Amino acid sequence: MTPALFRLLINCYPPYWGTGISVKRLSSDYRRLTIQMKSRFYNRNYVGTHFGGSLYAMTDPFYMLMLIQNLGKEYWVWDKSASIDFIKPGRGPVTAEFRIDQALIDTIYSQTAEGQKYLPELPVEVKDQNGEIVARIIKTLYIRRKE
Repeated sequence: MTPALFRLLINCYPPYWGTGISVKRLSSDYRRLTIQMKSRFYNRNYVGTHFGGSLYAMTDPFYMLMLIQNLGKEYWVWDKSASIDFIKPGRGPVTAEFRIDQALIDTIYSQTAEGQKYLPELPVEVKDQNGEIVARIIKTLYIRRKE
């Protein structure tokens, strides 16, 4: 799938479109991705800040999708678990940047070479328009080479 088609499909996907989540940038090698969520009346909580579920949702599948594109069809890649630490209230637009480097790819190859599973923990921070951290998320993925 081309990065342009990927971006279009994500941006039109109803759960993301409906919460104001959009892909702003995606590198041609699927190793850098920036997500943004604007503050709207329908994604704010009772006290007027970003709903915590929306802050998590904006980070949900992206490491998995990026690794699927990088590792290819020879690998199972699933989101296994996640934790989120809310640092401060999110107001206004918030962004999250995802990065995958060659060292991670090499580690995945070596850790799964003999068919074993690998459970990397990948961090991502959600930041406000001033660059201040709103939430820290740790995504744990399940990765295994297919037989």
